[in-house]
Amino acid sequence: MSVVLSMSPIFCSPSIIKNKTLFSSPVLRCNRSKSRYINCTYGGTSVDDSKSATIDVTADIKSEKLVVLGGSGFVGSAICKAAVSKGIEAVSLSRSGRPRFSEPWADQVSWLPGDVFYANWDEVLVGATAVVSTLGGFGNEEQMKRINGEANVVAVNAAKDYGVPKFILISVHDYNLPSFLLQSGYFTGKRKAEAEVLSKYPNSGVVLRPGFIYGKRRVDSYEIPLDLVGEPLEKFLRATENFTRPLNSIPGSDLFLAPPVSVDDIAVAVINAVRDDDMFGVFTIDQIKQSAANVKV
Repeated sequence: MSVVLSMSPIFCSPSIIKNKTLFSSPVLRCNRSKSRYINCTYGGTSVDDSKSATIDVTADIKSEKLVVLGGSGFVGSAICKAAVSKGIEAVSLSRSGRPRFSEPWADQVSWLPGDVFYANWDEVLVGATAVVSTLGGFGNEEQMKRINGEANVVAVNAAKDYGVPKFILISVHDYNLPSFLLQSGYFTGKRKAEAEVLSKYPNSGVVLRPGFIYGKRRVDSYEIPLDLVGEPLEKFLRATENFTRPLNSIPGSDLFLAPPVSVDDIAVAVINAVRDDDMFGVFTIDQIKQSAANVKV
């Protein structure tokens, strides 16, 4: 846990200087508030027993440390940004290390290059209060099972072994697909990861199941404005959901009817999960939206 003491200049009154008041046998008394600040009072006994002096010090302590697996990616970087904005220490572990883009908030994130399967967890997880995994991807069957499933299972067990109290997984909505389509490596990998989270963290594990995620996505030096499609589509589907609800029973209907989710809403929901001990279990698209709207700060 890093500690930064933010002290204002100390001003002594003329009477103190005149009487040559000196500090001796100092005592530092600290009281932790419910926020991330600690108020400390520094007291000392002067040479003249009738005189004393105190200094109030506010210690800005980041009591929360969030490790973001895949933090340099689309969703991961949004989570890192949200963490920094809320005063949470953010550490990213990804194969690419620090992303190429340069923004002020990125300088406050510890960007660690590495692979989950070969990670030095001593460097990554010590002091962590929560881990969030954005790991996932497409490929052949074996690749998807490994990336979506096995990689997350390794991360969950590492976090558990190091005593990290909370694990958050970014999973995926099932789109109301027929069962035979859910047997692909992508979905079986995700569900295997979910099962591991809920098994190892029954009272603190969080699984978020978004559908299509939109926002401004960076690919190398280019920015893809997915929000130009996702945001109006989300508004349209939510405005018409009372009319389309009867169609939800049709297999695969959510491929067209499931509202997209803003990457910012996912990031805020993650921050809520980090800070709210009562938030655990599986969260649907609507519940992610609600959690983001009611975020506790």
